[in-house]
Amino acid sequence: MNPADPVWVQLAHDRWASRNVFAACAGVGEAVLHRRFEMGLGSLHDTAVHIVGALRLWTDVLAMRPGRPWIDGAPRRTPGELMEILGEAAGDLSAHAWDGPMDQWLERERLGTVHRYTRAVVIAHVTTHGMHHRAQMLNMLRHAGVSPLPHSSVVEWGRAGCPG
Repeated sequence: MNPADPVWVQLAHDRWASRNVFAACAGVGEAVLHRRFEMGLGSLHDTAVHIVGALRLWTDVLAMRPGRPWIDGAPRRTPGELMEILGEAAGDLSAHAWDGPMDQWLERERLGTVHRYTRAVVIAHVTTHGMHHRAQMLNMLRHAGVSPLPHSSVVEWGRAGCPG
């Protein structure tokens, strides 16, 4: 735990913020969880699954291991199941973030094309990707009448004591 390390800050904040938003989803009920919205991936559930799926995918890149199957094809998941998968995925991401130097080149194959990224770019991408989709989820929660909205900003994380 090092709140002075920007990589640690990104990873710890991402996990904390996603956990807070996913926890808010636990209180909205099945209908709202799957309600269609004209934003994000279309529902709270599908957007949460996408966030967790991306964490898993990019962790596989950081760990230089074969990619696991994408989880969005699975049956519907409860907020509790999503939080459990999030905990595992975020822990795995943190465990592999420092497997090499931040300027280490990594490869990811997508649709027949191999793309190269530094370890730092992968970490920045996965955490800002999560922030982007959490913002969509916050807007969905707002449209569903949830108030107050869960804390999710880096500043709120800092005020909470920088939980790891």
